[in-house]
Amino acid sequence: MLRSTDRIRTTHVGSLPRTDELIQANARRRDGKITDEEFRRTLSASVDDIVARQVEWGIDTVNDGEYGHAMVDDIDYGAWWHYSFARTGGLETVDGASFREILSEPGNGRYNSFAVRRDWNRFADFYRSIDLGNDPDGEFPIATGPLTYEGRDAVETDIANLKSAVDQNGASEAFVASLSPGSASRIGNRYYATDEEFIYAWADVLHEEYKAITDAGFILQLDDPSIAEAWDQLVPEPSIDEYLSFNRLAIEAANHALRGIPEDQVRFHLCWGSWHGPHSTDIEIKHLIESLFTINAGAYVFEAGNVRHAHEWKAWEDVALPEGKIIVPGVVSHSTNVVEHPELVAQRIEQFASVVGRENVVAGTDCGLGGRLHPDIAEAKIRSLVEGARIASDRLF
Repeated sequence: MLRSTDRIRTTHVGSLPRTDELIQANARRRDGKITDEEFRRTLSASVDDIVARQVEWGIDTVNDGEYGHAMVDDIDYGAWWHYSFARTGGLETVDGASFREILSEPGNGRYNSFAVRRDWNRFADFYRSIDLGNDPDGEFPIATGPLTYEGRDAVETDIANLKSAVDQNGASEAFVASLSPGSASRIGNRYYATDEEFIYAWADVLHEEYKAITDAGFILQLDDPSIAEAWDQLVPEPSIDEYLSFNRLAIEAANHALRGIPEDQVRFHLCWGSWHGPHSTDIEIKHLIESLFTINAGAYVFEAGNVRHAHEWKAWEDVALPEGKIIVPGVVSHSTNVVEHPELVAQRIEQFASVVGRENVVAGTDCGLGGRLHPDIAEAKIRSLVEGARIASDRLF
């Protein structure tokens, strides 16, 4: 895993805006208007293009934009979360009303208010006025049988496309994002007897994807917003100690899923959910840092650029970063269309360097930019990220 030994390295969180051509190809495949082979050609060309653009922008650790996390059959499973359900056997889909009913049943107790969060209640009028991209009457997955991994062909396609693009464009390093057991288990369960059985079943399923990614030589990014985001999903609001205890099972399951995988090939992504809202009830990162250190990862990727969490760089003054670990704070954010000035980016990088050491900081983004920002704005933010890293490097090295 690249470190900032001679300059500040750069990366991002994963999702990047899809091209119109790829969006249309997804829709045409869903409607049966093009063959799978035609779609795969478009996907491969799109991945090559997005990797080339990242290299041109100056990103050190690139990815495939999560372009392979897309539609399967007639359901648009989207990127960071839903795509994994298309790669997993033992699931069925139900409508929104049935899904909410199932979540209230015994055996579905880890997340007792998936769609009724404290922030959403506090700003109910606001949330009713916007489209979060969640259809409450849409289809949602539930487990009705033993979970099995059915994504071998899909992940091998992701790997092949990224390998080809990296080789063609000379990228320094690449990562592939994959869902965590803690986040995957936020669905209905009508098969496993306990929460522990359910989340460990997910760990065994996802381990296969993690191994495929790391065996191919890529960095695995473990996406797990549940570690922070679940705070707002538990009713009644827990104490901090209760919440840390609640998270322990998800962390243990994540480590089980990571068994046999070198830590320096794993980076753990923490966020508070990428939707554009007040986030007034987000738990502060100072309560989570020590828990993060128990996750078998070489790097920790987290939000630090938006106005709810930008002040939290000071929390890292009070902890000792374990030997060999690095942090990847977001220094530009998906949460605003305003493009951060490179000088602000540099200052944010320098703040983190002052508390954990310059060699332990890689500059990143708060969350995925795809689906949250216009492509032109996403590009401008990444260019500002790279320029800010250059400015900070000039001062720090």
